[in-house]
Amino acid sequence: GTMRIRCAWEHNGDDTLLYALDFPGAYARGAGRVPAVEKMPEELTSYLRWIGAECPNTSFEIEIVQEKASGLQIADADSDIIFETERIPLTKEEYQRLKLLALKSAEDFYALYCSVPDKDASCLPQRNTFYGAVPRTAQEMYQHTKNVNSYYFGEIGVDADNEGTIIHCRQRGFALLENVPGFLSAPAVTGSYDELWSVRKVLRRFLWHDRIHAKAMYRMAVKTFGENCLKNPFGFSSP
Repeated sequence: GTMRIRCAWEHNGDDTLLYALDFPGAYARGAGRVPAVEKMPEELTSYLRWIGAECPNTSFEIEIVQEKASGLQIADADSDIIFETERIPLTKEEYQRLKLLALKSAEDFYALYCSVPDKDASCLPQRNTFYGAVPRTAQEMYQHTKNVNSYYFGEIGVDADNEGTIIHCRQRGFALLENVPGFLSAPAVTGSYDELWSVRKVLRRFLWHDRIHAKAMYRMAVKTFGENCLKNPFGFSSP
């Protein structure tokens, strides 16, 4: 049997980001739709392991149900898509489940970061993008990942900060969000750069952004220090 995976496809020319709609945060990147589709089964296997779900003994069938052509640097994992499914109100149960996942993700990211023997060492060359230097060291990757907290929450009108660990600032952000009357059914809003945001999207963006940078940190650290010392809570395969 096969497991159907509904995906959204965001692309700039050939550069592709593919997202699994029913597994928030699971994604594949590639220089084209086909290479990204080919990477998705391995990504889903490690994602399902990470959330503690049964990994089906079947093949995955990737079905693209939404597409967006973007002018952004997709190759650098820049994204502004909102899934049609992210405009739908949340139930309390669903919000709780996704919030716990976003907090687990922050804890696992922090555990991986703490296990890197030297936070300021890296085997990666300096690389610049339109936004400035790409984070190379565990320290830079951690700061970058933590410091989207105020940005993501701010896009839905929640005045959060980036103080303390990635876990604590995210917990405080959710606590502030939960004080907003009717937050579970708030419609999508236009944030900075004319991008549409919703509570569901913020939850998915945290999971996705953690995952991208955790994967980069794990790969960098394996190449720099070897894998014996590292924690691998996300269950990534070795580079």
